[in-house]
Amino acid sequence: MSDHLDPEEVSLTCDPRLGEAVRLFNAGEWYACHDGFEALWHETQGPCRRTLQGILQIAVAHHHLDRGNQRGAMVLLGEGLGRLQGAGAVQFDLALDPLRQAARERLLALHENRSLADLPLPKLSVVSADS
Repeated sequence: MSDHLDPEEVSLTCDPRLGEAVRLFNAGEWYACHDGFEALWHETQGPCRRTLQGILQIAVAHHHLDRGNQRGAMVLLGEGLGRLQGAGAVQFDLALDPLRQAARERLLALHENRSLADLPLPKLSVVSADS
């Protein structure tokens, strides 16, 4: 583990609620994962707060898509990407670049009124702490 790691990030990374929220996110259980990320977000004060909010907004965007609210999905995908912009490639042992890439591709498709059927859903991939 690196010396520059924020104690709040270490605490969040070890929090079982984060693992459960990630599992729900990757299962496409958007509303349930939203609840988990939101609880952690409310308890977070430091720089990790923006990253949690960005992931949360991407999840809520997909909840909107499932309910047919394309406009709401576009707004939240854009806001989520904006909040993740300053985050590094990895936070909470999660690879953020693939998440950002998937969200960007889906947002572009929505703006261009293209189908999302061929685009993968965003996922949160865990990376090993040693890599």
